[in-house]
Amino acid sequence: MLTNVGTMKIETERLILRRFRYTDDDVMLKYWISDPKIQSLYLYSEPVYRTKQEVKELLDKYIHSYEKNDFYRWAIILKKADECIGQIAYFLVDNNNHFAEIEYCIGSLFQSKGFATEATKAVIQYGFDKINLHKVQICHKSINLPSRKVIEKCGLTYEGTLRDFFYQDGKYIDRLYYSMLRDEFTSK
Repeated sequence: MLTNVGTMKIETERLILRRFRYTDDDVMLKYWISDPKIQSLYLYSEPVYRTKQEVKELLDKYIHSYEKNDFYRWAIILKKADECIGQIAYFLVDNNNHFAEIEYCIGSLFQSKGFATEATKAVIQYGFDKINLHKVQICHKSINLPSRKVIEKCGLTYEGTLRDFFYQDGKYIDRLYYSMLRDEFTSK
């Protein structure tokens, strides 16, 4: 049985993972949420937000969802700059089957520096230690090779491919799935 505890603060060596705040809006627009490459190309075709009002509406949704104990979405805060450089979430939590799926994004200025890996490892540990998950899964578009590297560095196992899952810019793109089981996490 899952122990849904909600989104609590997580601290790593270089990052703070915390609940979103309305004051994150400017840096979200600056670093990632208005970037079509981050939001649409690499992620699961998330909307691109262009105005502070659009971001405020999204933040309203996130902030009100924190009232639910099975909502898990963190702002990724770079400690040295105290700015939101991305996000990470358990966007799918299956209470019946005891698994959850992670999604994440990092602004392009902060990619290839290990921040996504650091945040993902922390959220995986949170899932097993705090939520009592049996399985954590992550998927990525086949064109998103940097995300595959993050997943591999976190030690997840490739499970399979959903072929031609996305239709984007006139072509089909595969979706690749990876997972880690609780006993695989504790044995590392």
